[in-house]
Amino acid sequence: MRSTSLLSTSTLPSLSPDPLDILQQVFGYQDFRGPQRAIIHHVLGGGDAMVLMPTGGGKSWCYQIPAIARHRAGQGTTLVVSPLIALMHDQVGALHEAGVEAAFLNSTLSSEASQDIERRLLQGELVLLYAAPERVSNPRFLALLDSLAQRGLLSLFAIDEAHCVSQWGHDFRPEYRMLSVLQERFPGVPRMALTATADALTRADIVERLHLQQAHPFISSFDRPNIRYAIVDKQDPLKQLIRFIEQEHAGEAGIVYCQSRKRVEEVASALCQAGIDALPYHAGLDTAVRQRHQNRFLREDALVMVATIAFGMGIDKPDVRFVAHLDLPKNIEGYYQETGRAGRDGLPAEAWMAYGLQDVVNQRRMIDEGPAPDAFKQVMRQKLEALLSMAESTDCRRLRLLSYFGEAYAPHADQAAQAASNDTLRLNCQSCDNCLDRPEVWDGTEAARKLLSCVYRIQQQDGLSFGAGHLMDVVRGKVTDKVQQYQHQALSTFGLAADCSEAQLRGVMRQLISLEALSVQSGDFPTLGLGPQSRLVLRGEVPIRLRVGASERPRKPLRSLARTSGMPVDKSRPELALLSEQALSLLASLKQWRAEVASAHNLPPYVIFHDATLAAIAQAAPKTPEALHAISGIGAKKIEAYGGEVLRIVGLFQ
Repeated sequence: MRSTSLLSTSTLPSLSPDPLDILQQVFGYQDFRGPQRAIIHHVLGGGDAMVLMPTGGGKSWCYQIPAIARHRAGQGTTLVVSPLIALMHDQVGALHEAGVEAAFLNSTLSSEASQDIERRLLQGELVLLYAAPERVSNPRFLALLDSLAQRGLLSLFAIDEAHCVSQWGHDFRPEYRMLSVLQERFPGVPRMALTATADALTRADIVERLHLQQAHPFISSFDRPNIRYAIVDKQDPLKQLIRFIEQEHAGEAGIVYCQSRKRVEEVASALCQAGIDALPYHAGLDTAVRQRHQNRFLREDALVMVATIAFGMGIDKPDVRFVAHLDLPKNIEGYYQETGRAGRDGLPAEAWMAYGLQDVVNQRRMIDEGPAPDAFKQVMRQKLEALLSMAESTDCRRLRLLSYFGEAYAPHADQAAQAASNDTLRLNCQSCDNCLDRPEVWDGTEAARKLLSCVYRIQQQDGLSFGAGHLMDVVRGKVTDKVQQYQHQALSTFGLAADCSEAQLRGVMRQLISLEALSVQSGDFPTLGLGPQSRLVLRGEVPIRLRVGASERPRKPLRSLARTSGMPVDKSRPELALLSEQALSLLASLKQWRAEVASAHNLPPYVIFHDATLAAIAQAAPKTPEALHAISGIGAKKIEAYGGEVLRIVGLFQ
């Protein structure tokens, strides 16, 4: 599938160690984004770095470009610690496509292949080597690194997905803590810790566990302005999900997260029955099945992956248009990391979640019944409370999300201009459900007091705790067999909140659990009792304000929203709506060609060329290699490999 380049050898990558030259010649982009330049120069100067950069922000370049520059300067190989085999495979494949010598060592390799890579490593041929944390801390592997270090050929350590080192993070992996050996054994080699998600507590833990006290922190904005956030009341979640996909994301790639393996299987089956191409992914599936499903998701255009959190880390697929949650995540870090897998290409995408009372009960129960120490449980409760606060909020979701990570929301320029005459716009991102359609709110304080009073009377009479459904029956005055069995119709609180709907009371309960005014009791079935903060609510000292329940209303299509909301759009990435009919036909042919090349190389299509790059080719219709080289995302090695064939396809439409 390769073609002879039409460019002269003078246009191929030089051996210049200059970072900008590497960015332009190897990766085909003209300039750095955000703090990339500062991070790269800091590391090239020998400094340690702690890098927080959102998914899709170009985090990999922050270590790949220094690795190439240092190797060209004769400083040897960069070791990249990566937690996932699939991530190693795709990143090494992408580097090969860009003309960079890289390799991985993991369990998928034969002993002969591993020995060959070790030989190339010791001979200084590799620019980057990827390995899992378990291998890195192995004595035999450390001896290999010793050999490199003694000859001055150990250039840099890059610890990717560094939040895995922290017990406070959402993907804690004990083996990451063994990486402290790198600083102890190789103190002269600079180190980078990189992650897309970490609150202040997790960042502090990363610094302590990896001995990065002297590392310079580079913290990018956590804002993903191309992602629209929406949270709906969970009524009939499967129907809600199918409606969401069919009406807003038909024929597009997406991820649906569920809490249990059984639920994953049920949802994937239901989506297929509804005509939506979906696959399940969870740890209970055979390894070969999981790998096959993941490969299909990465290589095909319109698949929906239904998964537990076992799926996702390191998934670089850029055109995921939505991430949906049918169950509440454990904390905001998990929510942010998972939703961040949408819209990596910078184009409009959506984070959608259906959320209900049972989610709150289940999450609190898992924390309270877990084997962890009380201090750890208290931190986990606080993290869950922050997520519940965002889910229950009636103000800007984005504001809540960014505030959790210690960042103030800054409106874009056109929004800021409007805000000069209207202070409320300062808190309006114009791309979350609350900002696009301000919810009505009601004062639930009295309903909360009535509910807590009912719980108190029941406990006083029976010494028992009951589930949410029974409590609502009592306080709403509904006579059931269970109410009669326990004679709860005789309580003074029976029917006290008859004017409240079940949906309203469920909302009140969610808030009371998040405030610890209601506690989730252990047992065969979760029940609710008075929590430590119940007195404050009973005395009316804590106001309870909730959104008025409403049916889901049609929303603007995401692409329309992107053009009207002030959302910044990368002008080098033309949207399909801007392409002529001829350009769209050319784009279809380029995608078909790309799929054939990717299949031949056993790589996802986006590793060959991103959609944005193909769209730019279709719009510009370049006639010469030089014009092709001017398009973002096409480095010299890709022009050498594919330039002739791309220009041939473009020529068919001229």
